[in-house]
Amino acid sequence: MNKIQIENKLSQYGHRPTAARLEVVEALLNFHGHMTADDLYEHMQSTGSSVGRMTVFRTLDLLAEIGVVRPTYQGSGAAHFVLLEDGHHHHLVCMRCAQTVEFAECSFAEDLSQQLAEKHGFKIEGHLLEIYGVCKKCQAG
Repeated sequence: MNKIQIENKLSQYGHRPTAARLEVVEALLNFHGHMTADDLYEHMQSTGSSVGRMTVFRTLDLLAEIGVVRPTYQGSGAAHFVLLEDGHHHHLVCMRCAQTVEFAECSFAEDLSQQLAEKHGFKIEGHLLEIYGVCKKCQAG
């Protein structure tokens, strides 16, 4: 997903792509990995941005509402936002140490999405898949 696609999606859902929102989008696209709203705000401040903390929080909430990002909860209490690249994102999460591993394999999730869409008359636009278990290090310890 790129800045123009996100700008178009904002407009499609009836939201103005303001300069501040687009600055948050740009920072989000340049911030690789998972981040909290505070992480993103601090990153923006370190690059000289004048966008306020509440604008960052509200913009992330708006982007979650329209399916650009999704919040995940990794045991720290604060939501970590992930960018839904091409509409999806996948994690393996260790239930003991909370290690999170991203993976790209998606064929089984696409098959499941297709089956669910057909069964429930749903138009699937994306997914965030988290699979829970115990990592190799915790199994050995």
